[in-house]
Parts: sequence; C-alpha cells; structure tokens
Amino acid sequence: MLAAAQRLRRHGEFTATVRGGGRAGRGAIVVHLMHPEVGNEPVRPARAGFVVSKAVGIAVVRNRVKRRLRDLVRERIGDLQPGTDLVVRALPGVATRSYSQLAADLDGALAAASARGKVRR
Repeated sequence: MLAAAQRLRRHGEFTATVRGGGRAGRGAIVVHLMHPEVGNEPVRPARAGFVVSKAVGIAVVRNRVKRRLRDLVRERIGDLQPGTDLVVRALPGVATRSYSQLAADLDGALAAASARGKVRR
C-alpha cells in the first residue's frame, strides 16, 4: 500500500501529469512521468496514481490489476526524485501478463519516460 502522501488523488493532478509529463509505453502499460521544477526544492515525496479502465475487464480483474501495479510502484517509488508525479495507465492486455512481465514493463517504461520526461512549469 502506498502512503497517503505518495498518492495522486485529484482529477487535476492526474490531468496535469498526463498532459504535461513525458510518456512511455511498454507491454501492457503506459507511464506518464512529470519531474519537479528545476531549482525549487520540493518538500513532498514522489506521488503515483493509476488508471485502469473498464476495457481491462470486470471489477474483480481491474482491482487485481490495480493491486499488482500498486505493489510494483511501491517498490520503485523511492527511486524517483522527490516531487515527481507518476501515472500508470493499464492497457486491455494487462490482466494476462505475469507479475514478472509487469515488473519488466514498468521498469522499461519508467526508464524511457525518465529519459524524455518533462519538467513541471
């Protein structure tokens, strides 16, 4: 479980990250990553949010996917720069991926999005 301070909660936070952040997709997930402003010392930790649409499957499947993604992000969120916002969007084929495949997809997408990530303005 992610701590409350590590979660994106408001629609505006998700929208700003998806529209203004760097994007990369690997396998069955897409990652949107927005780095903090350069020069400002952020006081909050990195935050993450998840988007799992009905195209993924029924509610039981969507909730299982969200739990797996939350667990994977929880292990990696400490590696992100403080002040970073991350949105992980699940694509329809995510339910059939194994945990190790999801971990590899997330690592690859995070690396690619970090390389081309945009800075918050």
